[in-house]
Amino acid sequence: MEDALRKALSGVIEKQSGRNLLDAGRVESAGLMKDTATIVLAPPVAGNPDLDRLKPEIEQAVGKLDGINRVRVVMTAHREGGPAPKKPAPQARPAAAPAAKPAKRVIAVASGKGGVGKSTVSANLAVALARQGLKVGLLDADIYGPSAPRLFGLTDVPGLRKSDAGVEPVEAHGVKVISMGFVVKPGAAVVWRGPMVQGAIRQFMTDTNWGQADVLILDMPPGTGDAQLAIAQDLPVDGAIIVSTPQDLALDDARKAMNLFDQTHVPVLGMVENMSVFLCPHCGEASHIFGEGGVKAEAEALGLAYLGDIPLHPDLRVRSDAGEPIALDDGPIGKAFGRVAKAALEAAETASKPAPEIRFAD
Repeated sequence: MEDALRKALSGVIEKQSGRNLLDAGRVESAGLMKDTATIVLAPPVAGNPDLDRLKPEIEQAVGKLDGINRVRVVMTAHREGGPAPKKPAPQARPAAAPAAKPAKRVIAVASGKGGVGKSTVSANLAVALARQGLKVGLLDADIYGPSAPRLFGLTDVPGLRKSDAGVEPVEAHGVKVISMGFVVKPGAAVVWRGPMVQGAIRQFMTDTNWGQADVLILDMPPGTGDAQLAIAQDLPVDGAIIVSTPQDLALDDARKAMNLFDQTHVPVLGMVENMSVFLCPHCGEASHIFGEGGVKAEAEALGLAYLGDIPLHPDLRVRSDAGEPIALDDGPIGKAFGRVAKAALEAAETASKPAPEIRFAD
């Protein structure tokens, strides 16, 4: 397979130099896992990054090889063994420190639209994992509408503190939390274009002192725009959890989120049905106000794991607004979050088995 990969990549030409990718020193590594090939490119020596042009050519060349059905192409921030770009970042980092994975497992929690409880699920999954004895971090990647400060009872945090180890996250309920809500004043709007948002998310992940976390929960912004695409393509995400209500309207957008991860070759670990049933606080009667079983049926139809369901109860809303995640308790809803957290972690462990890597000699 190494020879076949080499031959396929040698047919792709770098525009700047007129040489093929191998002769130009652009291929840092190539990995194979089952039917998926991952090609890691170094950036060009001169000129603008050319991933958008090279990616479809590499996908076409490598995708023709026997046994390969999916091709993932990524580009590193700087050339291996060479200097970093001369344009300085706002905070200088050691030149020898490549972007390290911030935790043993990075799990994105996503939805195709807002209003389905994705952030509430993210916060409670993080707390549930911490209660299982793991070191857990949560990155609130919704730059425009951060929810973590409210959900964790951290609305009075005056700002973020820096140390020699990086930006120090704020800890609550056993979870280390980083959020744009700690940076801007309450009620202030973040009026940024896409590249600034993407840069902030990347900096939150790489510059934060997560302290050798076991799991990092990445609370994705809703939708499938530039920020979501950048996260899926550029950050070391092991897998994604899709949150949806059982309503058809929400499932339509959940499919879009799954399609984004499929196109960027990030494994979808499974689906969670939030607001699966309304539990009356007075009589305990269950009412399926958003439909019944829609997410489970969708997961089964797509061959995905169904990680569990979370009921809708007034206590969940009250506890969320008070900054006391309900997963701290052993009640029915707290236990539901515990089961979902366990299933998600098991799925991430399975999806994160390392791929064999092929490195090409110069």
